[in-house]
Amino acid sequence: MGIIQKDALRTTIVSYIGLILGYLNKGVLFIWFLTTEQIGLINLLVGVGVLFGSLSGFGSSYALWKFFPFLKDREKNHHGLIVYTLLISVLGGLFFAFLSWLFQNEVVEAYKSKSAPFIDYYYWIIPLGFANLLFVILETYLRAIYHNVISVFVYEFVLRACISLLLLAFGFDLLNFDQFLILHCLAYFIPALWLLFFLKRKQELNLSPKTISIPKKFRRIIVSFGMFSYLNSVGTLVVTTMDTMMVASMVGLIATGVYTTVIYLTSALQIPYKSMIRISSPMISEMWKHGKKREMSELYKKFSSVNIIVAFFMFLLVWVNREGLFSFLPADFHDGIWVFLFLMIGRLTDIYMGLNGVILSMSKKFKYDIYFTTVLIGIVAALNLALIPIYGMIGSAIATCAAYIVYNVGRVYFVYKHYRIHPFEQSQLTIIVLFAAVLLVFELIPLFPEMNTVLEILIRWTLLILIFPLPIYAFKWNQDLVDYTNAILTKLHVFPTKK
Repeated sequence: MGIIQKDALRTTIVSYIGLILGYLNKGVLFIWFLTTEQIGLINLLVGVGVLFGSLSGFGSSYALWKFFPFLKDREKNHHGLIVYTLLISVLGGLFFAFLSWLFQNEVVEAYKSKSAPFIDYYYWIIPLGFANLLFVILETYLRAIYHNVISVFVYEFVLRACISLLLLAFGFDLLNFDQFLILHCLAYFIPALWLLFFLKRKQELNLSPKTISIPKKFRRIIVSFGMFSYLNSVGTLVVTTMDTMMVASMVGLIATGVYTTVIYLTSALQIPYKSMIRISSPMISEMWKHGKKREMSELYKKFSSVNIIVAFFMFLLVWVNREGLFSFLPADFHDGIWVFLFLMIGRLTDIYMGLNGVILSMSKKFKYDIYFTTVLIGIVAALNLALIPIYGMIGSAIATCAAYIVYNVGRVYFVYKHYRIHPFEQSQLTIIVLFAAVLLVFELIPLFPEMNTVLEILIRWTLLILIFPLPIYAFKWNQDLVDYTNAILTKLHVFPTKK
């Protein structure tokens, strides 16, 4: 876990700096300067743009991630694998741009009743998609050569800083909404171009097609793996965007604005998990290459044990102060409390069991993952159609929660059945019991309307720290997390450095 902890700490620190900017944008500036409907429109465009980009890639980034260890050779420009990947992606982008034009009328019919403004800006999903596609490929390449921090920095910090400036310009009437939205979409090219220049400066990127020298046997395997990974990844992304798209189509942009803002909140709570996934993925690929299943099993257990503690704590930070935190938001956001609850239950399941996806997608049985994704799509679609008309956006959150639980439990069972690898350790039971007890304690503590809201939030957070992370650290219920914490405290000179 040493390499993972070191890089995860760096990426987590950068991510949390970006998170502060993200909260400034999503939680303050968006709400100050934009209507809830405008927030819904922007987030819907970004979500559909990300889907467009992922569809365009045809699984090429996953093939790059999987086969880079086998084709790694700097003298030969890694056999031109990055160029091969980019060519496939550009052709895919052009193909889906054509499909976007071809099915424009169907999109208009779906959104003209509840979310008509989306139609006016529909074609901006194309540049958003290309920007996202290019970034994902370059980020994957950087992860493969163990440059993890730069991509997090430009996406989490630089991009959000640019969006902050655009929001301020709009707020002070230097831009109208149309200009703001267009520049907001174009800003997504900044991270991709930054990575492009970084790789060029490091002499890690030769874009000449002449560098492509991938052996024929690898080309066949790459195409096969890429297509299956493509179908699986697209299915997963469809699930993450389907709820937003269906809320927009069936309820409206105001509900979409609330729903997508809460999605951002739940995603922000996943930053430590995403940082560790980012570092663990190439290591899993290397472990499969060398047949190190025992090491992989140990990594999976440690990964899950650390992440569930962090995820529980992040969830509690919001949940124990939900009334106070949501009181700072407009009245439209009140139902977002329940959206947060159901989305986080699904996310907690994903965080705890989430490495199963990397393990399965890197294994010889990677093709089976598509069955799980198909079931996931079916559950989300069916439950959304059934629950949104009854419960609105809360129904969509329930659908997503149920689908993620079924999806992850199924994949954990499959990986265990075939490889005897699972995330469970007996010590995790202590953490789960502690989490339940802390949750019960805060549910029994009454709210004090006469107390200043900020003061009450600080008091409840102080109590939370005393009864959840502190006992885990004091009684060493997770040694990896204790060692990790000690290393950070030593670097911060809280503990004296050993001579």
